[in-house]
Amino acid sequence: MIDGMSERTIALVTGANKGIGYEIAAGLGALGWRIGVGARDQRRRDTAVEKLRAAGADAFGVPLDVTDDESVAAAAELIAGHAGGLDVLVNNAAITGGVPQTPTTVEPATVRAVVETNVIGVIRVTNAMLPMLRNSASPRIVNMSSSVGSLALQTTPGIDMGPVPAAYLASKTFLNALTIQYVKELSGTNILINSGCPGFTATDLNGFQGVRTPQQGAAIAIHLATLPDDGPTGGFFDDAGTVPW
Repeated sequence: MIDGMSERTIALVTGANKGIGYEIAAGLGALGWRIGVGARDQRRRDTAVEKLRAAGADAFGVPLDVTDDESVAAAAELIAGHAGGLDVLVNNAAITGGVPQTPTTVEPATVRAVVETNVIGVIRVTNAMLPMLRNSASPRIVNMSSSVGSLALQTTPGIDMGPVPAAYLASKTFLNALTIQYVKELSGTNILINSGCPGFTATDLNGFQGVRTPQQGAAIAIHLATLPDDGPTGGFFDDAGTVPW
């Protein structure tokens, strides 16, 4: 086991009923951790929990809509009561807002909806879970981002990031900036906070056009969730190493 983490390490994965989120939950569950499966849809959430349990994971459902204050507050209460605390938070839930989506055609309402889930949702969930994370021996926060949000890559000649939806791209840049600010504020604590890019993974988020499997996409989150106490914080990583901001 990781230094400072017990056999009963407790993790919450948002958007964990399918795709990358499910595989993150499965990977962490395979370590013997207790996994909160955060998801809005009850049927999909229950199905995911049943599947994880059938595979031997200690999983429990967490009704969670990251865009709703009451839902997030209730989720924190449920985790505190059911699991007794929280060691690892993986902010995975995200939406694209649909395609096509160019800066000149995207509706402001679409941008608001994407930011509400992909950025404000991360703030809402993180802040609700922080009291429990502060009490953990080895707390970790993993924000699932994307290299499409890298301003460095977006502005490097010769690099084509593809026709990425404008609101989604901007939301990941926003999320990266937010991650850095959390790191600065919590620098005096033992909480390690990092952004992870899963790569171009085949999920319903992109119409299953990706070239990586959800299990491959989940690998970076599992790595960052299981960092040792002297591991990095304030970084942006993919399977190959550091991603430029």
